[in-house]
Amino acid sequence: MIDYIDQASKHVRLQEGPAVIEQLLLECYLHPGVSTKELARKTLLPIPVAAAIKKELIKTGVLMQDRGVRCTREGTAWIEQQRGYQGLNKTLHQELMAIDKDWTSVLKDVLSDLEHIFLLRPQADVQIDQSKCTPETSLRRAVLCLKQHALIGKRILCVGDDDLVSVSIGLLLERLFPGGEHTGTIITVIDIDGRFLDFISGIAERNKLPIQCCQHDLRKPLPDHLNEQFDCFFTDPPYTLQGMSLFISRGINALKKTKGQPIFLSFAHKSPEYMMAMQREFVRMGLAVSASFPRFNAYEGAEMIANRSQMFILRTTDQTTPEYTEVFTDALYTGEVKQTQRTYRCKQCQQSVYVGMQGTIPTIEQLKNQGCSSCGNDTFDMVEKKTIPRACEER
Repeated sequence: MIDYIDQASKHVRLQEGPAVIEQLLLECYLHPGVSTKELARKTLLPIPVAAAIKKELIKTGVLMQDRGVRCTREGTAWIEQQRGYQGLNKTLHQELMAIDKDWTSVLKDVLSDLEHIFLLRPQADVQIDQSKCTPETSLRRAVLCLKQHALIGKRILCVGDDDLVSVSIGLLLERLFPGGEHTGTIITVIDIDGRFLDFISGIAERNKLPIQCCQHDLRKPLPDHLNEQFDCFFTDPPYTLQGMSLFISRGINALKKTKGQPIFLSFAHKSPEYMMAMQREFVRMGLAVSASFPRFNAYEGAEMIANRSQMFILRTTDQTTPEYTEVFTDALYTGEVKQTQRTYRCKQCQQSVYVGMQGTIPTIEQLKNQGCSSCGNDTFDMVEKKTIPRACEER
């Protein structure tokens, strides 16, 4: 089967990648007769670039110019059968895609189901930095995925899912495709906590949701069958710099090697210095910040982060590469970071630095932000880790 998006992308060189071609094609499918100017506005492209993409798609036979731009019969069939749009409730989809629409009123039945489900979920394990996001937050993430054109017909990965984003996406799909025959979207959950995996699997089985679960410790590289398979991923990692980088690294390994792929990262609000260190990690991994939403996520009983965290949408580039590819041996969760002293060695000049309890620098994020005191380099290897006795911590 011909992939018309790939075919068009060969003739139009786009820094944004093929995802923007897909978005333009879908706009023509969802809004027949759309103008070239409106296509440019919807895709955030200059009008000449949008016109060039339109021209190439017309050449492939999936679009035609007829009282605006619209899909041909062949194009409509390809989108519905190959991209998973057959049976879509277009009215609901249009309501959810509207920028200023209050989606909670449109999806109040889904939200009610989620509220019941969330009451039954396992208790959060604070030792691995789990926290309970609200049902509305979980569904808000699913709606954001839809708005970013990363949901319908996509392979979605949840890197850790104590927030049940997989379930929210599955229930949203049920509403978007009321015929119950949607098969274009596959959701995979990878988590170390078997309790949540069992819980999610049970819900998926009862509701016939397209969710697969895989138990795995993310300190280890992903199983081979998960590498380079996904169109996007969600993660709400441990709120440590190394935890964030590790979870993103594993997600990057799972993404298809195409630029412009979205990453949905939830993370605590931090100080400007910490945020600079986070952005250094993004740059180091070749990721661009596409959007950020302060106070996007709400949690139950998470007073340490004021019950709120922010949402970042990151995008892959030609330079995207994971920071961690091997087995991870450093402190990962907040409790581990607070109770260990680690020795790091500068990758450039080999100077050693003590980080953590009784160390010269309290956290690895501060070390990376400051750089090596000898050469200024900001990349380090962790060479030793030891636990500090609790009594020492309390003195």
